[in-house]
Amino acid sequence: MENDILMRTWLDDLNLSHPLLIAGPCSAETEEQVLKIAHELKDSDASFFRAGIWKPRTRPGGFEGVGAIGLKWLQRAKAETGLPMAVEVANANHVQLALEHDIDVLWIGARTTVNPFAVQEIADALQNTDKIVLVKNPVNPDLALWIGAVERLHNAGIKKLGVIHRGFSTYEKTKYRNIPEWQLAIELQNRFPDLPLICDPSHITGKRDMIQDVSQKALDLNYDGLIIETHIDPDNAWSDAAQQVTPTSLKQICKDLKVRKETDTEDEFTVKMNNFRLNIDELDSKIIDVLAKRMKIADEIGQLKKDRNVAVLQNKRWVEILDKMIVQGNEKGLSEDFIMGIFKAIHEESISHQQNVINRKD
Repeated sequence: MENDILMRTWLDDLNLSHPLLIAGPCSAETEEQVLKIAHELKDSDASFFRAGIWKPRTRPGGFEGVGAIGLKWLQRAKAETGLPMAVEVANANHVQLALEHDIDVLWIGARTTVNPFAVQEIADALQNTDKIVLVKNPVNPDLALWIGAVERLHNAGIKKLGVIHRGFSTYEKTKYRNIPEWQLAIELQNRFPDLPLICDPSHITGKRDMIQDVSQKALDLNYDGLIIETHIDPDNAWSDAAQQVTPTSLKQICKDLKVRKETDTEDEFTVKMNNFRLNIDELDSKIIDVLAKRMKIADEIGQLKKDRNVAVLQNKRWVEILDKMIVQGNEKGLSEDFIMGIFKAIHEESISHQQNVINRKD
């Protein structure tokens, strides 16, 4: 699959004066709830109304969606408000039911994207459809898997495609529910600049008070739109309560967002610079995390040497590390001086950590 300016046609045809916005509850709970939220969003920036009908949960026993009955609620909401409807599909049966109920946008969730067999089943069921189909990133940070899912749909003759960046799962505790890994989305954007890119700040953050900041960051990175979970009573939502906002809050978020002018040459430069800088910031943070982990191991080594009365400095080991890193650095286009400078500083800090442990009075 190659980049094609026609990838943007469905989005351009909406003639929006603001970024694309898909909004609605994490889950359709009752017909009354769906209708009330849809009417609240009718006069907002929302172009599509989203609601989860089938909810794949990490563990059994949780609320897994109301099922096909919810599609009828969406049909009524569409008839009453004029808002096009969007739902997640995870298999061919979901696709068939969504098409029968004239759902306008179908998206493939992160747990499904990770399975090429499931994606192919959905692609086959959607063969040559004129519906808009969006693909969320897989739960693991695998760009090839994400692109592969889009390619399967593209090969099935689906023209109206887009991707949703919802962050990636991690065992590490961070301020995010799913770490953004912005550089992966940026790389996808660089490869396919005309493939509409939508950010899902609800799933990235997991917290409603962070949605504004992540939404702004996405727009600063030239994303085409946002998908934000919106509920009339977020605290009592049947799923993902902490990350949903009220329609009133959503309207305020949209009002406060700053959107850059794409036609301004100077602005274009600023957007590109922000892309680079945000990417660097992301990588720099990872470097700090890795260094902190490395020094924690140095502390443990220091304790082991203390227990066994072994000297801190092991010069032979240090020379072996430095030689190996210089070779690896050269292979990556990094100069020997640069590698030596970095690893000498790391070595000095490691020695300092070990000395502190050995000299510490327990």
